Amino acid sequence: MVPLRSALFNVVFYANLILQMIVLTPVYFLMPRKASWIVPKTWAKTNHALMRVLVGTTFEIEGLENLPADGVYILSPKHQSFWDVYALLPWLSDPFFILKKELMRIPLFGWYVAKQRMVPVDRAARGRAMAAVMERTKQEMATGRQLIIYPEGTRKPPGAAPDYKYGIARLYRDLQVPVVPVVMHPGLFWPRRSLRRYPGHFKVRILPPIPPGLDADAFLARLIDTTETASDQLLVETLRDNPHLPVPPEAAEKLRAMQAAA
Repeated sequence: MVPLRSALFNVVFYANLILQMIVLTPVYFLMPRKASWIVPKTWAKTNHALMRVLVGTTFEIEGLENLPADGVYILSPKHQSFWDVYALLPWLSDPFFILKKELMRIPLFGWYVAKQRMVPVDRAARGRAMAAVMERTKQEMATGRQLIIYPEGTRKPPGAAPDYKYGIARLYRDLQVPVVPVVMHPGLFWPRRSLRRYPGHFKVRILPPIPPGLDADAFLARLIDTTETASDQLLVETLRDNPHLPVPPEAAEKLRAMQAAA
C-alpha cells in the first residue's frame, strides 16, 4: 500500500500545486503583499490535508506559546524534508527567507517570492554584498516579520550528526532578536531523495526562545545543545510511536549511541 499511496500523493501534490498557481496567481498578484500570504498558506493547508487523506500522515504542533508575541524573531527549525519548507507557514504571520539569488530568476516562482520581499543572497559574495543582505534583513525585521533560517543550511536525514553553520550566530548577534529552535522529524515520513511517503503521526516541537544578548559563540553552543538534545528525545518518541517506519541508518546509529551512553 505504501508505494501506491505514495504515488497517488505525489501525482495529486504536484497537480494541486499547478492548479493553485494557475487559478490563484491573478488573485495573489492583485492583493496587497501581506494579505496575499493567504495563497501560499492555503496551499500549505491543502498539502496537509492531502498527506492526511492520501498517505495517512498527521502531525501536531507543541509550543506555539513559545513564539514571541511581538512577532519579531528568527525561527530555527531542523530541516529534513521538503515538508518543513511550507509546513509552518499557516502559523506564522509574515515570514521571510534568505535564499539563493538564482531562485529569484525562476519564472513565476521567482515572482512569487519577490512579492513577499524574500532576501536574495549570492553565496559566493563577500564584503558589500553580504552587508547589503544584512541591511535588507534588518529592514524586514523592523516591520515585524519572522526570519526562517535552517541552521544546518541543507536537509539532513533524521539522526544525522549536527553540522550547524556560523551564519545563524552572526544573524543573532547583528539582529538582536530572539531565536526560536524547532525540532521535528518529518524526514521519517517524507524522506529526502525519495518518492516514498509513510503513514503515521509525529510532533513538531517549538522550544523556548533564546533571548538576544549572548556572545555569538555562546549562543551557537546553546542553540546546538538545546536543539540536538530535544531532537534526540523527539526521535526516540517518534520511532516508539511509529514502529512500522523504516529507520534510516543515521537514526539507527544515533539510537545505538544514545543507548550506549545511557
